[in-house]
Amino acid sequence: MPGQSCAAVPLERVIAAMTAQQRHVGGRLHADLTDHIPSYRAVPRELLDQIWHRHFQRALTVVREGTVPEPEDFGEADVARDRVARGVPLSDGLRAFRRALSAIRDLFIAEAAGHGLDPGLIVDRTRCLWELADVASLQIATVHRQAEVASALFDARRRAGFLRGLLYGTLSAAEIHSGAAIYGLDPSRPYRAIRAVPNGTVGPDALERSLESRGRRNGRAALLTVLAEAVVGVVEAKPDTGDLEVTAGLGPPTDLAAVHRSFRAAGRMLEAARAYGLRGVYDLSDLSWRVAVVAEPEVAELLLDRYLRPLETEGEFGALIEESVREYLKTGRHIREVARSAHVHVNTVRYRLRRFEELTGTSLDAPDTAVELSWALAARELRSSQVPGGPSRSAGSQGGHGEDGDQGPCARTR
Repeated sequence: MPGQSCAAVPLERVIAAMTAQQRHVGGRLHADLTDHIPSYRAVPRELLDQIWHRHFQRALTVVREGTVPEPEDFGEADVARDRVARGVPLSDGLRAFRRALSAIRDLFIAEAAGHGLDPGLIVDRTRCLWELADVASLQIATVHRQAEVASALFDARRRAGFLRGLLYGTLSAAEIHSGAAIYGLDPSRPYRAIRAVPNGTVGPDALERSLESRGRRNGRAALLTVLAEAVVGVVEAKPDTGDLEVTAGLGPPTDLAAVHRSFRAAGRMLEAARAYGLRGVYDLSDLSWRVAVVAEPEVAELLLDRYLRPLETEGEFGALIEESVREYLKTGRHIREVARSAHVHVNTVRYRLRRFEELTGTSLDAPDTAVELSWALAARELRSSQVPGGPSRSAGSQGGHGEDGDQGPCARTR
């Protein structure tokens, strides 16, 4: 601008006077930051002094040259990584930077006026310092967000690595205790492994966040991650999934060193729950022996041959026999209840049960028969739900077909 060369000497005097006060102003700024921005109390004084020196020297260059650096010329990545690691929010970082630039701007205006600097030059350089604050703030925000993303990815990978080792039993005792301390687990308390898969439109990442947040709200520790499209991890207690579209298997409670065994059990529970088409969280107390039906297909095949396939020779009547037998076991062997639900006479039910014993060569009074028949019926139910057009359990809702013992229409009203 015109006359700027004549102002070079007083401008350098202003810069020299500002430099002489750098330490003093920096001390006041440090006290101001720790008083008004609590997160900055976690930042060591020597680091703040280094950053203050960087900002101060950059501002002096702007005052001297009258130009503002391009955004890419601001090397703030190291500062952003440090602030993110110390838990300083972006908003606090920007507040601290603006306070620093405001202190420098106020110092410049005071020294410029005191040294008789040309008013037009004061206005120009003050404008440059305002522009410096804007450009630097945008760049600080950009690199801070990048550092947050990088930190979150690193933490997620580290957490996933710890959980993978914990759930597969590859961690040493020292690694378990170290990871437990990092992630807030108590090695003295029992935990249960969980394997969960989303249903519907919910993705695994959203499911993980939902399960963890529900655990926190209920005051129950949960450490989860996503592995192979499933949410896996450890929980203190059975989660309340509410309206979440999820199917999950839960292992038994155990200490962290043995949680890999609970994880294997959780896998079996999940497999069984999915096979039965269930929603929610299921453990062994919920599924009981039905887990074995899924896990032992050879046994299921043997029992189907023994108890249900002989009924197929009877055609539709065989389906009625199967339904009566199923209801007989379900009602605790109460024939009248079976007859009432099927709208047939009790003698009809007795005949069907007797015919079942004849076809299979077994006795429904034998304990082994009750266990094995229940297994076979559960296996048939699984196969029917998995094969379109499979046998329907509603077949038994029909009336009698005139077999021996059927008492005709009047019997259905009893």
